[in-house]
Amino acid sequence: MTLHYDVIVIGGGHAGCEAATAAANMGASTCLVTMDMNKIAQMSCNPAVGGIAKGQIVREIDALGGQMALVTDATAIQFRMLNRGKGPAVWSPRAQCDRGKFIWEWRRVLDETDHLDIWQDQADELLVEDVAPVAVSQQPTKRVVGVRTIWGAELRAKCVIITAGTFLNGLMHIGRKMVPGGRIAEPAVPHFTESITRHGIRTDRMKTGTPVRIDKRSVHFEELNEQPGENGYYQFSYMGGPRQLRQLSCWECYTNAEVHEVLRSGLADSPLYNGQIQSIGPRYCPSIETKLVTFPERDQHLMFLEPEGEDTNEMYLNGFSSSLPMEIQLNALRKISALRDIKVYRPGYAIEYDFFDPTQLTHTLESKVIENLFMAGQVNGTTGYEEAGGQGTIAGINAALKAGSAASETSEAPTFTLARDEAYIGVLIDDLVTKGVDEPYRMFTSRAEYRILLRQDDADARLTEKAYNLGLAKRDRYDHWMEKKSWIEEIEKFCEETSVKPKEINSALEQMGTTPLHGSTKIADLMGRPQINFANLSELVPTLKEKLNQTPNRKEEIAEAAEIKMKYKGYIERERMVAEKMHRLENIRIKGHFDYESMQSLSTEARQKLRAINPETLAQASRIPGVSPSDINVMLVMMGR
Repeated sequence: MTLHYDVIVIGGGHAGCEAATAAANMGASTCLVTMDMNKIAQMSCNPAVGGIAKGQIVREIDALGGQMALVTDATAIQFRMLNRGKGPAVWSPRAQCDRGKFIWEWRRVLDETDHLDIWQDQADELLVEDVAPVAVSQQPTKRVVGVRTIWGAELRAKCVIITAGTFLNGLMHIGRKMVPGGRIAEPAVPHFTESITRHGIRTDRMKTGTPVRIDKRSVHFEELNEQPGENGYYQFSYMGGPRQLRQLSCWECYTNAEVHEVLRSGLADSPLYNGQIQSIGPRYCPSIETKLVTFPERDQHLMFLEPEGEDTNEMYLNGFSSSLPMEIQLNALRKISALRDIKVYRPGYAIEYDFFDPTQLTHTLESKVIENLFMAGQVNGTTGYEEAGGQGTIAGINAALKAGSAASETSEAPTFTLARDEAYIGVLIDDLVTKGVDEPYRMFTSRAEYRILLRQDDADARLTEKAYNLGLAKRDRYDHWMEKKSWIEEIEKFCEETSVKPKEINSALEQMGTTPLHGSTKIADLMGRPQINFANLSELVPTLKEKLNQTPNRKEEIAEAAEIKMKYKGYIERERMVAEKMHRLENIRIKGHFDYESMQSLSTEARQKLRAINPETLAQASRIPGVSPSDINVMLVMMGR
């Protein structure tokens, strides 16, 4: 049997779901191939979305017209805005979700998406054909045409997106026991990697892990520190409604010296330390045994006991990822007083899997080796649902654009990319394709040079109009943003035109610990003071309170956006100037202009890296590790010649 589509997506995880809905919502006939329709967008590790920098990515997906934030709002059982004690550049939303309801909400979204089919099967072979090169060494000489499944179905398409997560040659470890699988109780995908690498795409192995799952009925919660969520106005999606599910607490607990002693007794049987696992593990989400070896001086480590849903007894022990023998894991945890009687559903385990070198991709996430082949998610060496979803969105957009391009062989299909000053998704993809990975990549705010431009509150300001012009964001989202934008501007204008007098406010200012006024002062100027915000100032200036209350909906969100723009105006303008200077290098196209091997004035390392990555622009070249500022100057001089 043969089926034909514009776009095929291989894998129904977070990258695959976003890729499939993005392509379909742009009008491309799309097929999502998944091994189990009942585990769509499975939260393989902790049942949470967002966190530091990750929350910003989810809001960007939402601003682009993606689905993750909407699904999160519909299934959230706890919400928190992290880093509120710091500046708004690093505020990050995080939500605990009901794992089961998250899956079925995503399934509902997929079922209701026009132009999207689901095919339950397993990919077995990538179908590739040879093409005549347009220019020697500059264009791929192979083109993907579809995929063949283990049941013999042949799915043909103009573009294929691979989002296979941890399933490619997946191998699970608990102690010395090894079982093939892509996730616990789910089969691995053999052969498919080999059908890709035979065409020249490089592969390697990575490792990740997950903790024990605990029966909450066996936990002494009275001995743990409760961590409730927030009940404020924050939501993940700019379009989402208030949270509907029962809100639940997480719980803090700590390991201790006795726990560590038991864990150390099992290190000889740890796959990480007996030579069983050779692949690269995550630096920023280490296993508990790695923490013991890396930080031997620590006598305790913080963990969070997190609910898996509102109707289940299953809980997730965040911070206790492990692949030690199961009896070691259980005996160690029972040395914690609150967990002395615990019963578990399953122990933690580690998993090794194949990924592909992301430097062989362009910024659209299309392969440089095989035309019309896109990759997104953990197959690109990343970790995390959010990073996967962001890549899936970009891959889905570009696959839809490529599939709908003009039939002429010489015409260039339109593409969609995001710069480093436009989105964390842009930072993520640029890091992947420019620098590659030597460990599972995780996004942090520190990876972005323009954090004050990439706030969680303004993702819609940065991206929604772009997405609407693409056809991904729909009219209701565009109108929602335009209404919000006009109200933000109206509040800003009011504050720039309205003055307050010293006699009206000075006593209150002194109580706040800030300098009294010496004359009439615009509200916008007052907002620059760290002690001043709309909440306290509106109680002193009735006309301001009246203006803020005029907004028709989500008035707190609108007020916060206007406040941040005024309070951090100088920082925002300064960072924008720096970004614009860098754009000058972004506009200097160098791909195809240099024979790097013959440029003896470049360092040897620079020649090797530039030849391997073949950057599009001078700015991208400047971000490649091993390419120095002097190498960039050499290239500028040679371009001048």
